[in-house]
Amino acid sequence: MPKLTGIYAKLLKLYGPQGWWPLLDVEGKNPTKTGSMKGYHPKDYSYPKTDKQRFEICIGTILAQNTSWVQVEKALQNLKKINYVDPKKILKINESNLGKAIKPAGYFNQKAKKLKRFSEFYISLKGKVPSREELLNMWGIGPETADSILLYAYKKPYFVIDAYTKRIFSRLGFFSEKAKYDEMQKFFMDNFPKDYKKYNEFHALIVEHAKRCCNKTNPLSEKCILKKACKFKNI
Repeated sequence: MPKLTGIYAKLLKLYGPQGWWPLLDVEGKNPTKTGSMKGYHPKDYSYPKTDKQRFEICIGTILAQNTSWVQVEKALQNLKKINYVDPKKILKINESNLGKAIKPAGYFNQKAKKLKRFSEFYISLKGKVPSREELLNMWGIGPETADSILLYAYKKPYFVIDAYTKRIFSRLGFFSEKAKYDEMQKFFMDNFPKDYKKYNEFHALIVEHAKRCCNKTNPLSEKCILKKACKFKNI
C-alpha cells in the first residue's frame, strides 16, 4: 500500500499547487477542472489576509454543502454584487432576499438561515478563533464544514474529509467505504505531517484528482496515476 506522503507527492507533481480557498477579490488563476473564479492563489498560503476574506471562506463552506463549487461561485458572486459578503449586512437583509441571492447553491431557504446564524456567531467571536466544538454545536455545521472553516479560514491543521477523500482512499484500501468521518480524519492526521499548508494542499489535490480521474461510478482508470493500488479498478 502506498504511503500518504507518496500519494501527496505524486498528485502535487501532476496537478501542481492548487491555491485554495479561492477568493472573490484576489487576482490569481484557476488551476482546477471546474469553476470560473480566478481567485486561487497557488503557493501563497498567506490568505485569508483580511477579516472580509476570512468571512467569505466561512460562508463559502456553508454554501458548498450538498452542491458543486460552480453553484457556490454563482451564489458568492450574487452576494458580492449586492455588497453582502459581510456578517452585519447578512443579519440585516431579509431572509427571503438572502435566499434569492444564494439560490444557485441550492437548499437556499435552509442555507439563508444558516448564514444568518453563522453571521451572528462570527460577530460574537470578535476576532477570536472558534473551537471545533463551538462550530459543531451550531445548527447546520457538521464535521466537514467545521474543519473546512478551521483549515481554510483560520489556518488550523484539521484534515478535511469529504466524499472525494472517502471515495479515493477506500478504493486504495486505506479504510472501508463505511468508515466514519472521525476514523478517516484520525488516519490522515496520524500518518501525514501535521501542517496546515500541507493539509490545505493535499485536500485540494484529492478533490482535483477525484474530479478528473475517480468518478463515482465510472473512474477513468487509464488516466489515474494511483491505478496500480486501486481495488475498484481490479474488481
